[in-house]
Amino acid sequence: MSRIIAYCYDYLMRGPEQACLIDWRRELLSQVSGRVLEIGAGTGASLPLYPKKQELELVLTEPDEDMRGRLAAAIAKMPDCQITLLDCPAESLACDDASFDWVFVSLVCCSVNDLPRTLKEIWRVLKPGAHLLFLEHVAAEPGSRRRRWQDRLNFIWRRIAGNCHLNRETEAQLRLAGFEIESIIRESMRKAFSLARPTIRGVARKPQQPEQPG
Repeated sequence: MSRIIAYCYDYLMRGPEQACLIDWRRELLSQVSGRVLEIGAGTGASLPLYPKKQELELVLTEPDEDMRGRLAAAIAKMPDCQITLLDCPAESLACDDASFDWVFVSLVCCSVNDLPRTLKEIWRVLKPGAHLLFLEHVAAEPGSRRRRWQDRLNFIWRRIAGNCHLNRETEAQLRLAGFEIESIIRESMRKAFSLARPTIRGVARKPQQPEQPG
């Protein structure tokens, strides 16, 4: 299944990418500088959207072997960029504490095995006062018709879509993890599967003098 998803992913996402995701990512990534970690970089859709800054150092993680192969091929076409590729899962990042100025996640929080643990790892590797950029499809409003269908079909969807959850409440989990959300936009992902259209995107900050969440 992993190989099939990796092979088809770019084709399946072409509509939403061209309709909105490329613009949303480019807008978010225009802010980054210094040392940046992108978690679950997939096949490299975000690579050409990073600002062209000499001081920018990218570290990309992708645990899926088939996705990582495509990502490595995309990186090879960018020889002038400082890019490191890691195979670690989001729940166990092979990175030092407080070593990144920015972390970026895009359509990742929906499919990690343990979202609270992933956010705890992001917290760990971010410097105090540093930022997390997020672009995620999320659960619809509680009680809505779409949310009811998300809950009903989530079990099946996870099994055919690489552990992607339709009903993750990512914003609430960010707050529980201790992040301060500085900006957030809620918008429908155009040309996507109806139940995966609700999205959030924005900027969260690890406080300058953080209290480690429990």
